[in-house]
Amino acid sequence: MTTAVNEQPAASAGAPPPTGEGLTFEKVWAMFQETDRAMKERDEKRAREKKEFDREMKEKNEEHTLKIQEIDRLIKEIIELQKETDRITKRNGRQMGYLHNRFGELAEHLVVPNIHKRFHEYGYFFSGIRPHGYAVGDENDKVIAEVDIMMENGNCIMAVEVKAKPHIKDIEHHIKRLKILREDRDKHGDKRKIQGAIAGAIFGNEEKQATIEAGLFVIEQSGDTVKINVPEGFVPGEW
Repeated sequence: MTTAVNEQPAASAGAPPPTGEGLTFEKVWAMFQETDRAMKERDEKRAREKKEFDREMKEKNEEHTLKIQEIDRLIKEIIELQKETDRITKRNGRQMGYLHNRFGELAEHLVVPNIHKRFHEYGYFFSGIRPHGYAVGDENDKVIAEVDIMMENGNCIMAVEVKAKPHIKDIEHHIKRLKILREDRDKHGDKRKIQGAIAGAIFGNEEKQATIEAGLFVIEQSGDTVKINVPEGFVPGEW
């Protein structure tokens, strides 16, 4: 009997196909399980991230809504404050006008009893005083100028304008008033010189200087009386 040399035995029927060196069913199954676990972790991570994103967006939306509501509330509050400010301004404007008029009356009551004494100190002796003023009318008896306080003697007429707080425009108006008074006196043959003064309870430095430069006497409140401010070199104007 002859025996074949190097002949490999035949594979037995029904044997599983080759799967590679060291690769077993258990290893393949473990790989599938690991992949499935990794996919689940990925899906869970994405779900957590989405949930966190949704939460942050909700908080931001709520915060944004609150800011809009707060801005809207502030705008409404500002509008109401502006309305209240307007009401106060209108009310105070009426009150200030009333107080200004009353203060002017008070100034006249303060000035009138003492003014002739103060002028006496500067050599002016007035025998007559019109504490309730003097009105100048035109040919139709329409009043075109009013003097608050007018004092006079044989040589001079002193026209005094009384203001709670004199302004520059009051100086200009009083000069016009003195010119009208001059024309009125000329019509009546009155050749006495006319001089002017402005009395004020509150006199600003600028207004005081402008009054003096215009040749008008400055009469200021001093406690419960008045004083005349006559700086050195002052020359009163004449009309």
